[in-house]
Amino acid sequence: LSDDELDNIKEVFNDAWLGLGPKVYHFEDEWNKYIKSEHSIAVNSGTAALHVALAAYEFPKNKKVLVPAITFSATAAVALYCNLEPVFVDIDKETLTISLSDLEKKYTDDCVAIIPVHFGGQPCDMDKLMDWAKNKGLVVIEDCANCAGGEYKGKKLGTIGDIGCYSFEEKKNMVTGDGGMISTNDIELANKIRPIRWHGIDKDTWQRQKDINDTNIEDFGMHWYYEIVTLGYKYNMNDLMAAIGLAQLKKLDLMNEMRKNAIEKYLVGISNCKTIKASFPYALEKSAYWLFSIRCKKRNELIIFLKNKGIATSVHFMPLTMHPFYKRFDSNIDNARSVYKELITLPL
Repeated sequence: LSDDELDNIKEVFNDAWLGLGPKVYHFEDEWNKYIKSEHSIAVNSGTAALHVALAAYEFPKNKKVLVPAITFSATAAVALYCNLEPVFVDIDKETLTISLSDLEKKYTDDCVAIIPVHFGGQPCDMDKLMDWAKNKGLVVIEDCANCAGGEYKGKKLGTIGDIGCYSFEEKKNMVTGDGGMISTNDIELANKIRPIRWHGIDKDTWQRQKDINDTNIEDFGMHWYYEIVTLGYKYNMNDLMAAIGLAQLKKLDLMNEMRKNAIEKYLVGISNCKTIKASFPYALEKSAYWLFSIRCKKRNELIIFLKNKGIATSVHFMPLTMHPFYKRFDSNIDNARSVYKELITLPL
């Protein structure tokens, strides 16, 4: 963060429009240009992005959504928000992304969608996943909370599935404090999503403000008029967040390059270690890795050793069915349970 963000915030203060306004729409346009998407809708979190994306499809109650066993709670929680059931799929032991072989085992006719997570910035095998999902008639919602700016075979992550969801929370690849984005090339889907992020209202406050100067409006005095057309939520991004995002977006490639350089040093540094290895095969070209993670069978001892050296560590994440709330959805996720015991996230 630097003066670039502060200068943009000053503009918002001077314009005296802090809520959903012109900066949000500008940010959406710039994001479209960056990832080469047709439509983007800015929201107040990556969780909101996933929820709205899934809600827009209006799947029948109690249908199932396939999600990876190791991910943040939001990936599974949004299924429950929509009265759907999460089905936890095991991870690939090498990449830590969703296992294509276990997808086959966990799939039933009740499944309507899959939410692949590019874990830590490691891309899923999207070619095989998309072929499989389309053959089954499943909607694919990419969870890109960990990979803003990353690419897969020449395409930005989040533009391969039916819809992509991003997080700009304070620790992510780029930040707006909190915040998120939904991107799609489907105009009908985008038109359904916009009112959902703003209380189900067909025209948000900035759109109504613009109507004041719209000479085509039949009744100049009716600029205030709006209609509630669907069930919606208070999920909009505001101009303060968008102002930060506009500055951050210009730096995103640079910040991802800095992460890449740091990861290269780590990989060289651990190359001769007998009991430590990288958690997954870091492919650094055109990458957007959010974390650097290693595997060590003596994880707890290593965490304590590093802590005594003044080095902070973490573990991202426990398999969700190990948490009390998600135990009722437990399934055979042997890889996730085994690999999880070895994972340590190092500072990046």
